Amino acid sequence: MLTKKGKYGLKALVHLSGLPVGQFAFVNDIAVSNNIPKKFLDAILGELRNAGFVQSRKGKDGGYRLARPASEIRIGHVVRVLDGPLAPISCASRTQYQRCEDCDEATCQVRHMMLEVRQAIAEVLDNRSLAAMRDADNDDVLRTIKYRV
Repeated sequence: MLTKKGKYGLKALVHLSGLPVGQFAFVNDIAVSNNIPKKFLDAILGELRNAGFVQSRKGKDGGYRLARPASEIRIGHVVRVLDGPLAPISCASRTQYQRCEDCDEATCQVRHMMLEVRQAIAEVLDNRSLAAMRDADNDDVLRTIKYRV
């Protein structure tokens, strides 16, 4: 499940991707616009800066901006940086694999299902850019989800 850290990080990146290229935004402006606690956002933006997603500048003309075009930032990469592996269980993870002690991986139906779940999540998140997320017309997606439920 996406944590608040991951959700807030994505919201902040979407906010920054909506700015004119090269323009900086103050942390407080991002926090207020997206209903994110400022202290928490400071820490999240620090992680995003360390991962190369954003750049920061101090001073009255400072703040944060994207370090590269939104079309080059993949949502899956952001989620992995902020929240860790996409897999719902560790034995289904590609990046943080850990063997389960309580089952035989070759025959464990739970693991096989979770491998499929992990693959489906990765397929969506790794093929969606920040620009596509920002520009998405979610009406069709919401209608599709309502019909399935």
